[in-house]
Amino acid sequence: MVSKACLLGIYQRKLEEIARFPDVELMVAVPPAWRDGTRLIKLERAHTKGYELVVEPLVFNGHFHLHFYPRLGRRLRGFAPDVVHIDEEPYNFATFHAMWLAKRQGCRALWFSWQNLKRRYPPPFSLFERYNLRRADYAIVGNAGAVVVWREKGYTGPLAMIPQFGVDPAIFTPGTEGHARHRIFSIGYVGRLVPEKGVDVLLEAAAGLEGDWRLQIAGDGPEQRKLTMLAARLGIADRVNFAGALPSLKLPDFYRGLDVLVLPSRSRPNWIEQFGRVLIEAMACGVPVIGSDCGEIPNVIGEAGLLFPEGEASALRERLSQLMEDETLWVNLSRRGRERVETHFTQAHIAASTVAVYRELLRS
Repeated sequence: MVSKACLLGIYQRKLEEIARFPDVELMVAVPPAWRDGTRLIKLERAHTKGYELVVEPLVFNGHFHLHFYPRLGRRLRGFAPDVVHIDEEPYNFATFHAMWLAKRQGCRALWFSWQNLKRRYPPPFSLFERYNLRRADYAIVGNAGAVVVWREKGYTGPLAMIPQFGVDPAIFTPGTEGHARHRIFSIGYVGRLVPEKGVDVLLEAAAGLEGDWRLQIAGDGPEQRKLTMLAARLGIADRVNFAGALPSLKLPDFYRGLDVLVLPSRSRPNWIEQFGRVLIEAMACGVPVIGSDCGEIPNVIGEAGLLFPEGEASALRERLSQLMEDETLWVNLSRRGRERVETHFTQAHIAASTVAVYRELLRS
């Protein structure tokens, strides 16, 4: 597997679950770090039992469409895999490069995609995409929108809908004594501070709330200064804490300190929410969730949380008030969220579905 996402220690639990299958020998190639805007995400070695995690140098680090692993061919020749799992979008050069190397060596190969908008790319990316759609032996996509997109764009091969990662319910857990509401109602957000994530909508919704509450915002991004100023203008700066970006291994404790997790994403011409992983992380910790109706969010939450129309601060405020005032509703959503994760979104479940794809590839 080739995956820059597996830099994060919390994601490596899926790799351990894949490696537990007796017919799987797994090697995962990751870069030493990934530059995400101004932030450098370094490799975390947290869950590495049962498989080999190898570090490969990266060219054009931080360039989503152009990066690639120059020594990957040498690695493939040494390991001689049956299947090459390219954990990248099919329009990226890294996917084209890995696919070309895999095919030259006679391997079966697949790519992964979250892309749920039908976007057209200029050359050479359109050429990379065309090659990868024609040469892939399988495709895995993370949401229902991506199924439609890639079929419309001409991919005719076998395809499975499996989220890229699940959560480990033994790590993301309500704790030994269960989860209970805090005396001061704690509202949380985790993610990038960018316009499409709608954090300004959350601030506006919170500003009109009655009662005793605090807002915890974990993440960074170009909108942080603007959002800090908005909190001050709304008169709630003393109730809002910008905690910055947290290491993945610190997130379970952060969630356990919340009474609700809000994902207020809103659509943009070039983006709609592709999954909302923070939702399942919070749900696994017994934290009720509220999400906008943007993209895949309603499908992730199901009946285990509350929804509001994207961009509507007054509607979000009503949902927050519901949870603050109705403890029975809060308890029910806490339980239902955890149950939904255990049924659909554990790392073990995602790993088993992924290994089933590998086996189908080899049978074909």
